[in-house]
Amino acid sequence: MARKNFVVRTNPPETAAVADAAVDELAQRLVLQLLVEPSHLARPPSGADPTRALALLHVLTHLQRAAERLQRDAAVKAARAGAGYPQIGEACDMTRQGARRRWPGLFHHSNEAPTEHPTMTTPARLFDVLLVEDDAADAMLIEEALSERGARNLIQVTDGVAALEYLRAPDSARPDLIVLDLNMPRMNGRDLLRVLKADEDLQTIPVVVLTTSSAPDDVADAYNSHANAYVTKPVNLAEFEQAVQSIDTFYLGTSVRLPRT
Repeated sequence: MARKNFVVRTNPPETAAVADAAVDELAQRLVLQLLVEPSHLARPPSGADPTRALALLHVLTHLQRAAERLQRDAAVKAARAGAGYPQIGEACDMTRQGARRRWPGLFHHSNEAPTEHPTMTTPARLFDVLLVEDDAADAMLIEEALSERGARNLIQVTDGVAALEYLRAPDSARPDLIVLDLNMPRMNGRDLLRVLKADEDLQTIPVVVLTTSSAPDDVADAYNSHANAYVTKPVNLAEFEQAVQSIDTFYLGTSVRLPRT
């Protein structure tokens, strides 16, 4: 389901003017209530007396901190509702990279523990995606691209051994999709793919190879090992995200999945 962009009925300068006026009014009222006697503030400010200006500065500092806390809460709520970093960044007048740097924990995965789950949740059942990828930067890009399609439970592991440990653990959720890199330590993606497709309990899980290699031998080997699809990682960032979203659209949107037992 396509996400609808939010609509602001004013342009940025108009929004800023409205916000400035509202914050100024609130700050002035807080100064009156909290910091000094109203009778003192009722007098015209004197150029030699900085009391009112300092009191206002003090209140504005605390309002700024409160706004930052509320921004974080709003970003978490937006993530839980299915918004990705691009939409959150747009709402905050920053890039998606800026939003990710400011709130790095909205969509969390771990390179260490294969059972780590993202922090955002939704009442509906999420799709579970097992990402077998040892490159932290690529993993973050894949996670972000998936988040733009809606809420996903992304479980990341860094090699084939960790993937099998997760898949064979009795309390692990069965993934709806496995996204697999080829070049990894301990057990690489080629060996893991052969193990998965030879295992009666795991062979029906769709496996998409997502790798930098476009070598014909790697492509042929993956399909001979019964990979469901082979996708080469584009160098261009936008094309990379589009490739991941195309995988998501087909395997988690268009295709019919086996019912969970």
